[in-house]
Amino acid sequence: MIKVKKKKTGLCEVDLDGELTIYEAASLKEELFKKIEKCKGVSINLSNVSELDTSCFQILIAAKRECDKREIEFTMNSHSPAVLDVMDLYNMGSYFGDPLVL
Repeated sequence: MIKVKKKKTGLCEVDLDGELTIYEAASLKEELFKKIEKCKGVSINLSNVSELDTSCFQILIAAKRECDKREIEFTMNSHSPAVLDVMDLYNMGSYFGDPLVL
């Protein structure tokens, strides 16, 4: 579900994949926050997310807020159709500030 590659620069590239639903929310939050704790920047690849519900979307929002609080860069890229649907539903594209390809 989550893979993190930390570069020498401190940037963490996070790959999320599969279903991100209420059933995975607790483990996603714990694992994501633990892994990005020591990062100097976070880039999340969402290309392989097949399903995203509100609970896991809120975790992405919380991760962005944590990065903003720590004044480190947070980006999401390669948004899957499932991610785009949720972002469109809640009109959150501008909140994250990422380029969205529709």
